[in-house]
Amino acid sequence: METLPSSENIDEFRWLVSDEAKRWLEIAVQSERDPESLLSTTVQLRRDLGASRTHMLIAQSQLRYRARVKFSQSDRMFFTRQLLEQATDEQLASYKARRFPENEAVADLCCGIGGDLLALASRCPATAVDRDDVAALLAETNLEALGRSVAAIQVTDAATAELDGFAAWHMDPDRRPHRRRTTDLKLYEPDLEAMRQLLQSNPSGAIKMAPATVVPEDWREQAELEWLGNRGECRQQIAWFGELARHPGQRAATVFPNGTYQEFTVRGQPGQEVPVGDGVGPFVFEPHAAVLAADLTGVVAEKFQLSAISPGIPYLTKDQLINAPEISCFEVIETLPFNLRRVRTAIRQRQIGILEIKKRGVRIRPEHVRAEMDLRGDQSATLILLPQKKRVLAVLCRRVPPQEK
Repeated sequence: METLPSSENIDEFRWLVSDEAKRWLEIAVQSERDPESLLSTTVQLRRDLGASRTHMLIAQSQLRYRARVKFSQSDRMFFTRQLLEQATDEQLASYKARRFPENEAVADLCCGIGGDLLALASRCPATAVDRDDVAALLAETNLEALGRSVAAIQVTDAATAELDGFAAWHMDPDRRPHRRRTTDLKLYEPDLEAMRQLLQSNPSGAIKMAPATVVPEDWREQAELEWLGNRGECRQQIAWFGELARHPGQRAATVFPNGTYQEFTVRGQPGQEVPVGDGVGPFVFEPHAAVLAADLTGVVAEKFQLSAISPGIPYLTKDQLINAPEISCFEVIETLPFNLRRVRTAIRQRQIGILEIKKRGVRIRPEHVRAEMDLRGDQSATLILLPQKKRVLAVLCRRVPPQEK
């Protein structure tokens, strides 16, 4: 995952994960919970440990707090900022691991801090590979902290990994090789050519990518492409190859309702046309971000018998409310041609103080619209802006929470 040179500070990270640093880290974590003591705690730590180690402790306590959304036991784990950002959360990692053969040897290439590795190690003998010695150290520490073990941890370039002895392999290549995100497989590290060589040596592989990454034509035929989403966002795209591909040549979007490990999958061919309806019904629906990324809006529309409000715009409508994690539901309050004055009047009349603004297919800045609104009151609403017959349509609606579906 992370390819920044870290050999020069590996000793500092070894200290950070040691028993010697444990009590100091507990002090730093406690100060995060009590912001009033943060300054005095920082002064104390700098006096006793110096500026560098104090910075590491404070940063680690902050990272553990941020990591709670991804890891239920983050208070026992270790991270770096970039490795945490790139790590697969335990919900998605658990789902992915179930596709790997149970009790057979697998390899996790570019293992990072161990997001996917922790789940794989619970299912089968796993070997971890990462060329970043800090990542390898943190992965090993996190495994031990959570009671997991692996066959081996190798500090080496994943592009040169020997895969002959493994039933399958997973790889999370670095998408920020030069500190800037990329969606181009040729710029990943390992790059596209290295991925092809790994697939030649062992065809049962899973490659994690950014959701917007466009794969080569031969991959679209050989692999099963799957987009994974939770917490309302699309998190990653996976290309499943060989024995790991259950439906080669197809696409899938898999989403998880908040707080559950139950997945819901939409599967089919991309780009399916959505019929356009006569107008806006009592309910408007927006496909989940993972469905949109997989270009499976047409599959969802066919499944739930939805029609599009405008051609090519993924806001769908129907007369009935639908209970489905694959789509968000909005109950329509009012539909009107977009005009700032008219929209402002509609919002003022309904005492709307909290307004979510969504738009597709129109050149309108939501922040400019918000600045023109008179948001006063205790009601909340969503304003959807989209094109319709050479005009901009404004749909004022109420987001239907999942528990009301």
